[in-house]
Amino acid sequence: MAQIRAVLTVAILASAAHPALARDMLVSDQAQFKSAVTKAQPGDAIILADGEWRDFQMVFTGTGTAEKPIALTAQTKGKVLLTGQSNLRIGGRHLLVSGLVFKNGASPTREVISFRRDSKTLATDSRVTEVVIDGFSKTDRRAEDIWVALYGTGNRVDHSHFGGKTNAGVTLAVIRRAGDPLDNRHRIDHNYFGPRPPLGSNGGETIRIGTSEESLSDSHTIVERNIFDRTSGEVEIVSVKSGGNIVRENLVLEAQGAFVLRHGNGNLIERNIFLGKGVPDTGGVRVINRDQVVRDNYFEGLAGTSFKSAVSVMNGVPNSVTNRYHQVANARIEGNSIIDSARITLAAGADAERSAAPTGSKFERNLIVGAKGQDPFRAEGEIGGIAFAGNVEARVAKPLLTAGIEQREIKLERAANGLLYPTDPAFAAVGAPRDLKPVTREEVGAGWYRGDAREAAFGTGSTVSLAAGASLAEAVAEAKAGDTLALATGTYDIAAPLTVQRRLTIASAKDAQPVLRVASRLARIAGGGGLRLANLAIDASAAPGDGALVAVEAGVAPNYSIAFDGVAVRGPGKGRIDGIAMAPGTFADDVTITNSDFAAMGVVVAATGEQEPKGWYPMERLTIGGSRFAGVAMVADLLRKGSDESTFGPWFAMTGSSVANSGAGGASLRISGAQHTDIAQNSFAKSDGIVVIHSVGAPETRIASNAFAATPAPRIEELMWKGPPRGRLIGNVVEARP
Repeated sequence: MAQIRAVLTVAILASAAHPALARDMLVSDQAQFKSAVTKAQPGDAIILADGEWRDFQMVFTGTGTAEKPIALTAQTKGKVLLTGQSNLRIGGRHLLVSGLVFKNGASPTREVISFRRDSKTLATDSRVTEVVIDGFSKTDRRAEDIWVALYGTGNRVDHSHFGGKTNAGVTLAVIRRAGDPLDNRHRIDHNYFGPRPPLGSNGGETIRIGTSEESLSDSHTIVERNIFDRTSGEVEIVSVKSGGNIVRENLVLEAQGAFVLRHGNGNLIERNIFLGKGVPDTGGVRVINRDQVVRDNYFEGLAGTSFKSAVSVMNGVPNSVTNRYHQVANARIEGNSIIDSARITLAAGADAERSAAPTGSKFERNLIVGAKGQDPFRAEGEIGGIAFAGNVEARVAKPLLTAGIEQREIKLERAANGLLYPTDPAFAAVGAPRDLKPVTREEVGAGWYRGDAREAAFGTGSTVSLAAGASLAEAVAEAKAGDTLALATGTYDIAAPLTVQRRLTIASAKDAQPVLRVASRLARIAGGGGLRLANLAIDASAAPGDGALVAVEAGVAPNYSIAFDGVAVRGPGKGRIDGIAMAPGTFADDVTITNSDFAAMGVVVAATGEQEPKGWYPMERLTIGGSRFAGVAMVADLLRKGSDESTFGPWFAMTGSSVANSGAGGASLRISGAQHTDIAQNSFAKSDGIVVIHSVGAPETRIASNAFAATPAPRIEELMWKGPPRGRLIGNVVEARP
């Protein structure tokens, strides 16, 4: 018996000493993969053969060890593509996933990568590294999913690439549910979070740690040395909804929104670098709840205000329920540099409900240089509960705050790390530390992946000349992204709507005068394309029935663009056909109308398809300039419903335009729920008036220097605000109807 034990001992030791005994199992179809999972032992690697794996819903389970995890990887990193309706569920302990790419599809479920097999089998001490999820979005932006859902404890997501999410749902979420472990201790590091365009609703966070239900317990998750590049889904880039988390040494580039300590206590935000480059709504850190520490961060070029300020400290709700706003108490905001930034907002959001001012908090040793030499400080309520000490601000004429903030002349120079610091050594102890090391693009993401080039912009492709009478439908079908179809003088008959699947310009050739004669509709935008029309005429006088000349179909992938420049449109009569209409679930980055004429038609921009109360809206920006509208039902009817405050837009601007003999339902222009409205230097004659409806937040509305002849004065309505209508009405001239 002793001899047998000795032999077994030697065998075990030999096995431990020779990790080469671990197996590499190359699999080339889904059946082989499932079989390999059942056989895998600690140290084994399941290797997916290079190629496309379509409609593959992977379940990867097992129990490895810290020294010998069970691995799932690609035969060649970046050459295993998960497409169509694919996803991955991980359940067990010490599992390692690497080298996979999710692209050209979307998960059939609510998660792309889930750190659990099911509600009972979570992942523990497991890792996803060098994985790519690129544009793997559901086509209806309202259809919600999470790209990476972190359950369990001790898991890590690192050196991965996540970009191009356009539908609802968090890019990466730490899921904390009652009954599951809540002390998560996850690590999220060295990832590249690439561009995420505005969602046009709440639910577009890049990272969320927890939810309000379990927010008063600690997660202890670390988010460090990631890059957030134009991650502008909504106002919360990183939404912290739990306690005890650390968010440090991340680089935030031109990202609209802020890191938000939304729920939970005792979080640390330190040594992060925010570079806004003046992009609207770029922000820094928003503070809510107790015992939050915001220190040693660097903020530069941030243009956001209010909730999206470089630093905002919110007012709370007295005796707040879990999912509202707890009072700020014992916050420490210290050693930060806030440079060339528009706003620092204190007691942000103060109103009849949010009446609990910050208390027991400190704002110390911060360096402040406002944008354009202005004082960035704003107080929206009582700030006596914030103590100021040792701060230095670049001298301004009329500072809001003087106690604890010294006004000085400050000269800045860029250091070797690319950041600005005062040249005067007397300020060495103020502001962000000089040893900050911005994380580089080479340090993050999958080193072998950089993603596809962005789709070509209007006018950047080839120019294709078309003679009068040529088939415009064939030319559109054959065009590539960015191409321009240049039309000669003559008439081009459009018997059926043109299908536009990429960014395309249809324009007149030099000195030509083409006319598009539309039998029913002009075009339908499909597949996330975009259409620019320039210097041509559209004759829709014979178009029958209702509908729109340019229709964006349901299921079109966001984010498209439409532009009319130098276009003359004649419809069959007011109320018969609209100009541009968007189906629910679609979203435009921008719709632009310049130097154009519209006559005898319905609503030129019909943007009321989103009727859900969550705050959805159809486009981020609608811009109208130098255009003329005669006998139209409305210039635009733009709607954003709901009371959620998590969006940037819509933005609406109309300047230098004229409206005559127009209107329907009491308005020739109706803007409802926009966050930014600027209507200036326009003329309205014999028309219904302007109606601007405020629904949420603190919308900015300016109606200035317009002339209203035989047209009612502009009207602003408030749906939520209990005070007098807000907005600036400046220099308008109203001539009463005779």
